[in-house]
Amino acid sequence: MNICFICTGNTCRSPLAEGILKSRRLPGVNVRSAGLYVADGQPISVNSRRLLEGKGYPYTPSARLFSGQDAEWADLILTMTEAHRDTIRRMYEGYADKVFTLKEFTGDAVLDVMDPFGGSYEVYEQTLAELEGQIDVLARKLQEEQT
Repeated sequence: MNICFICTGNTCRSPLAEGILKSRRLPGVNVRSAGLYVADGQPISVNSRRLLEGKGYPYTPSARLFSGQDAEWADLILTMTEAHRDTIRRMYEGYADKVFTLKEFTGDAVLDVMDPFGGSYEVYEQTLAELEGQIDVLARKLQEEQT
């Protein structure tokens, strides 16, 4: 199962989600992240990097632009917001059936993950905690599907 997490700049939320899921070491699950509006190679945010390092989560240190190759590679594309989801569904109509918000896929009633961009370290911690909870639900769901 190939999973790609998407956010706006691939500097805050999607690298956090990628690192959290990678840390769960689920057999047969490959993870990457990308952004919809990003300059390739831009470093992830300092606060995201600090949080990932502090938790011992693996991470990709630089941002990537989401591409058609990502859409083709992924079995599941999980976005941080409804707007991200809708943008990808419009851009890559042939892959629309595998694009969901993370929270939509996990069954949460609120579909958007809080954006910490420009916020304090504490705001990033809140986003990390929100994502950890969602990724735990996602991991359980993936494990159930494998059995």
